[in-house]
Amino acid sequence: MARANNRLTAKTAANLKKPGYYPDGAGLYLQVTETQAKSWLFRYTLNGKARWMGLGSCHDVSLATARSRRDEQRLLIKGDLPVDPIEARRVRRSQKLLDAAKSLTFDECATAYIEAHRASWRSAKHAAQWTATLTTFASPKFGALPVAAVDTALVMQVIEPLWRTTTETASRLRGRIESVLDWATVRGFRLGENPARWRGHLDKLLPAKSKVAPTIHHPAMPYPALPAFMQDLRAREGTRARCIEFLILTAVRLGEALGATWAEIDLENRVWTIPAARMKVKNAGDHRVPLS
Repeated sequence: MARANNRLTAKTAANLKKPGYYPDGAGLYLQVTETQAKSWLFRYTLNGKARWMGLGSCHDVSLATARSRRDEQRLLIKGDLPVDPIEARRVRRSQKLLDAAKSLTFDECATAYIEAHRASWRSAKHAAQWTATLTTFASPKFGALPVAAVDTALVMQVIEPLWRTTTETASRLRGRIESVLDWATVRGFRLGENPARWRGHLDKLLPAKSKVAPTIHHPAMPYPALPAFMQDLRAREGTRARCIEFLILTAVRLGEALGATWAEIDLENRVWTIPAARMKVKNAGDHRVPLS
């Protein structure tokens, strides 16, 4: 039986050249690829499904070590509560990443997230707002803590006091904390659910934003009052007055008007072409605005 389970020798393994799978016994195989690369594989069946687990390259792992690793995995499968060796290895690796990241704080993750996304944001002001809200509200509570230690209780300590007084700020802050924690999870610096997630989590602890601070839009100017307003506006000097007049005549967003350049405006054909890159919906193409 011992010979049946130890079919290969170190010399045989070293001399094998033909591509294929060579059994050593008890689920251990030597794989030889078309490029003559050799590695050890463990084949096992769990819940009726066959799986292959890599045990290392022959260049780095000896036959004896490969057999020892195979035996370790077989113990997991044959236990009272069978464990999938591949899943167990994934958990161990994730834990190692977490252990290595224990010194990585929430503030460090927030800085890394902002730097990673700065180029995609429309303005430097947006990045500054991210930094300001996280530094002002989140950092004093858990900025210096390992990002893996941030839990629901800590998030609530930051969000709850602001929720009824400055709801919009609290809502944006919550979303930014959630994004940073999601980034940390994907990078392997934390495990588990996001404690700043709204749907199915914080929405059970806090009232809906619409219930606390209903949206109140600025009232529109009655149409009959517009001629008098325009007449008064045209009597005023300065860039601000001209910009407001331009907004009314073109019906564009404020940011699009503020960023307009002469190169975008065709006076001969009376058309203003706003590049897609400056539009809120960038994939809709350039936006052509007729000029009166």
